[in-house]
Amino acid sequence: MNKTSSKVFLGFKWVVLLAVLVAIYLPLLMIIIYSFSTSPSVGGEFGGVTIALYEKLFKNTKMLAALKNTLIIGLVSAALATILGTTASVGIHYMKKKVKSAVDTASQITVVNAEIVTAMGFFLLMIFLRDTVNVPVNFSLWWLIITHTVITTPYVILTVTPRLQQLNPNLLEASMDLGAGPMRSLFTVMLPQLAGAMVSGFALAFTLSLDDFVVTNVNSFGANIDTISTYVYSGIRKKGVPIEIRALSTIIFVVVLTALIVYNVVKNKKAKELAKKA
Repeated sequence: MNKTSSKVFLGFKWVVLLAVLVAIYLPLLMIIIYSFSTSPSVGGEFGGVTIALYEKLFKNTKMLAALKNTLIIGLVSAALATILGTTASVGIHYMKKKVKSAVDTASQITVVNAEIVTAMGFFLLMIFLRDTVNVPVNFSLWWLIITHTVITTPYVILTVTPRLQQLNPNLLEASMDLGAGPMRSLFTVMLPQLAGAMVSGFALAFTLSLDDFVVTNVNSFGANIDTISTYVYSGIRKKGVPIEIRALSTIIFVVVLTALIVYNVVKNKKAKELAKKA
C-alpha cells in the first residue's frame, strides 16, 4: 500500500470514528443542553436559559418515587449479583474440565437468551409458585430485585472470570500450605486480587439493572411499582413524558461520568504506585 492510499484509508477511519461518536454523544448533548430550557421538545426553539426543569423534577413525586425504586433495585441486585457471580466464578474456575465447560455454558444462558423469554419465564414462575405451590410470594419490589439479580449475575461472572485466569495459582496453594484454611485463603489472598474485577462487575450489573425495561415491565404486574424505564414508557403511552425527564437524565449522566472518571483516576494511581514498587 503506497503512502497516498495509506493516508486515504487513515482519513476514512477517522471519518467513521467521528461519525460513530457523533451518533452516540449528540443525543446526550442535546438532552443536557435542553435540560436548561422549557422548550416543549428537544430540538425546538430554545428560549432563555433556566433551571425550571430541575425545580419541577424535585416536585414531581411520581418521578422521584420511580427513581427511588430504580436505585433500590439496582444497588441491591448489583450487590447480590457481585457476591453470587464472584462465588460462582471461583467455583467454576476450580471445576474439572468437562463439568466446567457445561456449567460455564449454562451460566450464560440468560446473556444470549431473548430478554422477553426470560421475562415471561420469571412471570410464569411467580404464577406457579403463588397459585400451584402456594408459596406466599407476590409481584413486588423484592421479586424485581430477585429477577434483576438473576439476569445480571452472568455478567459479573463474565467480568470476574478473565481476572481469575490471570491469577498465580501458586499463591492460593502457598497460603493453604502455610496453614490458612480454604475460606481464609479465599478472603485474604484471592478476593483482594479480584477487587477490581468485582467493582467492574458491580458497575456493569447496576447499569444493566438501571437500563432494564422488559423484565421489569412484565414482572411488576399488578404491583404498582414504577422504575424510570417503566415510568417513561407509561408516560409515552398516555400523555407524553414530562419534560423534566431531561433534567433527571442529565443528573444521571453527570453522576455516572463522575464515578467513571474517579474510578479510572484511582485505578491509574494505584497502577503507577505498583509500577514504582516493582
